[in-house]
Amino acid sequence: MDARHRPPTTTTDTTTRNDPTITTITIPTTTPAAGTTAPTTARRPGVRAATRSEWIKLRSLRSTPALLAITALIGVAMTVVLGAVVKTDPYEHLPFTLGNTLVVSTLLSTMLAMVAGTLLFTSEVQHGTLAVAFTARPARRVVVAAKAVVAAGLGLAMGAAGMVGSLIGGVASGMDTGDLSGAPAQVAWGLVLTTFAAVLGLGVGMIVRHSAAAVTSVLVWSLAVENLVRGMAPSSVSRFFPFSAADRLLGTRAATDSAETLAAALPKIANAAIFGAYAAIAVAVGTAIVMRKDS
Repeated sequence: MDARHRPPTTTTDTTTRNDPTITTITIPTTTPAAGTTAPTTARRPGVRAATRSEWIKLRSLRSTPALLAITALIGVAMTVVLGAVVKTDPYEHLPFTLGNTLVVSTLLSTMLAMVAGTLLFTSEVQHGTLAVAFTARPARRVVVAAKAVVAAGLGLAMGAAGMVGSLIGGVASGMDTGDLSGAPAQVAWGLVLTTFAAVLGLGVGMIVRHSAAAVTSVLVWSLAVENLVRGMAPSSVSRFFPFSAADRLLGTRAATDSAETLAAALPKIANAAIFGAYAAIAVAVGTAIVMRKDS
């Protein structure tokens, strides 16, 4: 028969031993074409997994329950002093009540939330765990996004703790109930402020990268520098400062406030947007630095 018309044959590899004949058939494997990559089932963990990891780290820190407890105790102490000692608002000459002291400690809660936000990043830098986090998740933006979510949640919890403490202290000091019609709005704006404050602190921590320096920067600015500058700057400019916006958002007065400053105050939604813009800018700058610097 002509070789060209022979039927195709298959080759078998037979090995004769004491066992029956074993026929080995080789199955060809395909390789991906040039310029393509083989599909993989493993996917890089996203923001949800990174956020879960950050929550676990936050709960494992001893400083977290300590900060929440301090925030609540400050709220209790402030309303007890106002209700049992001061008793009357020196600006409006009205007695302190549960209605007008519900957010009296929120400005201090805001500062503590900023401190807590800075520590979310700087503590990892100083303890060397940030490099491990970036090794596990090379996409640094994912880690930053997860930290921002956790910071916002922590700020919200600290704001709530301070308000609960204020309520407990007011009841313990024998305050009258007063007008509670505006309480829901006060609570909502106060929680927005503490939530943004923790995110702002995170941004400052990413920029400064050192715990003591970041905490000092936050406290010195909020307690000293801004008050001095606000006293010298025109009210049309000072109303855009972060803690000026915070005071207006809470409806509180600072020692350096004048009639012109109060008259130039912006609506609450605008003050919330101003403070939130500072938080967003700080996180954006911090993210740019994190993307460029070694961990």
